[in-house]
Amino acid sequence: MEIDLTGRTAVITGGSKGLGLAIATRFAASGADVAILARRPETLETAEQIVSATAKGRVVSVSCDVSRAHDVETGYRRVIDELGKIDILVNNAGTSRAAAFDTITDQIWQDDLDLKLFAAIRLTRLVWPQMKQRRWGRVINVLNTAAKAPRAGGAPTAVSRAAGLALTKVLAGEGAPHNILVNALLVGVIVSDQWVQRHKAQAFHLPLEQYLAEMGKDVPLGRMGSAEEFANIACFLASDAASYITGTAINVDGGRSPVV
Repeated sequence: MEIDLTGRTAVITGGSKGLGLAIATRFAASGADVAILARRPETLETAEQIVSATAKGRVVSVSCDVSRAHDVETGYRRVIDELGKIDILVNNAGTSRAAAFDTITDQIWQDDLDLKLFAAIRLTRLVWPQMKQRRWGRVINVLNTAAKAPRAGGAPTAVSRAAGLALTKVLAGEGAPHNILVNALLVGVIVSDQWVQRHKAQAFHLPLEQYLAEMGKDVPLGRMGSAEEFANIACFLASDAASYITGTAINVDGGRSPVV
């Protein structure tokens, strides 16, 4: 299916690497103007070059720590100054963090919620009025499958992602009368920068390809997914082709999750 996002403007948080970079690249190649938000200027510069290589529209990058309320407001204003509007918001920022419950401090809980939940709340609250006014909007919350099926030792991420799932459903109900569609994409084991970093930290030093193959063995499809496969689904949800889909949480995990 050919997806055309010409005339739309998208913001992707955590957009300088991994899934966020793949989503930004796919959106830009489909015609959207794209703003990439991430913390580190050096990775943003590289990401902007990668996305611009196949972009049909404008591409801007904004250094922004979305876990901080002031940065969210400043980043939003910069995007509006550069691109004029926001039609599509992808709340993608966040890394996996898991530990035994009794080892997690209040500060760790707060940091995780600020990055994964409050960043989505604050950015969505900023873009919501203009989406309502134009009667067109898309919000995609990138979560993980633990949001539906949390496991022991999965906090704080499993808890913050479950809250993101509830936020998705609430927003979908409120946005529907205004043609603002809100959905979640739940990550399984998908090759991204996080997995590359885990590979570097492994004790047995398997080659990267072998390490990724081992990680994908318990997936029913027999492999890890690619960031590009994930980005394709995000692009569909951001388009007019998905005009009757809202309030859903789609597992992008090769069938690995125990729940639908």
